[in-house]
Amino acid sequence: MTVDAHHHVWDLSVRPQDWLTGPGLRPLRRNFALDDLAPQASAAGVGRTVLVQTVTAAGETPELLALAEAHPLVAGVVGWTDLTRPGVAGELARLRELPGGRYLKGIRHQVQDEPDPEWLLRPAVRRGLAAVAEAGLVYDLVVLPHQLPACTATAASLPRLTFVLDHLGKPPVASGALEPWASAVRALAALPNTVCKFSGLVTEADHATWTVDDLRPYADVVLDAFGPRRLMFGSDWPVCTLAAAYGDVLAAARALTLHLAPGERRRLFDTTATRVYGL
Repeated sequence: MTVDAHHHVWDLSVRPQDWLTGPGLRPLRRNFALDDLAPQASAAGVGRTVLVQTVTAAGETPELLALAEAHPLVAGVVGWTDLTRPGVAGELARLRELPGGRYLKGIRHQVQDEPDPEWLLRPAVRRGLAAVAEAGLVYDLVVLPHQLPACTATAASLPRLTFVLDHLGKPPVASGALEPWASAVRALAALPNTVCKFSGLVTEADHATWTVDDLRPYADVVLDAFGPRRLMFGSDWPVCTLAAAYGDVLAAARALTLHLAPGERRRLFDTTATRVYGL
């Protein structure tokens, strides 16, 4: 069974999603629940998932942990906490004591929204990341290409923390350009404590006209840089629905990896996520 290492849910009546602005995101301005995802995941052969935070709000992570406790599809949660505040270690311990706390596997912050390209290098952030490492959790990186050098410097300074790059670092697929994204990704991949999610490509491409061949140059870069042992499939549902249905995203990922040996594909679609997140 395939592991989907990256998806979201939200209920707008419970928690606003302030990032859902502009006409391009209008299709996402409704509720998306695990019960919506489950039949699609089952039809695609996905048996376990990782549920990932979407907003920088302390109340969201307990809600996601409770969902994981209640729904057999979710095997892990990547939550949020304010890394810059004192007491990060205590907050992580508190989250683990909540209902579903055993499903907390990682932490993420919307670094892509930070105007400072070196936000990750701030001393307060580094202290928070060190607490994440001490807790035995991983850290998901959601960044834009120009922020990748700071990711590399941060990962080099915290070798005990595993960093998971979401969505390949959001390469400019729609433009067809590879550099400077490709060189920055290779520099990050050179560090042994880094992993990459094979996710998010369709939403960086032209939503209406993308093809597998459009995605291939970017997939090939990370396949070469990280290798299947440090790559994991993620759908990025429901964000992916801006460009493709759930099954089509998985089909594209499988098409991009047909040349891999069976054992390598098993790592990318199952074993890497299971190992990295401790599912």
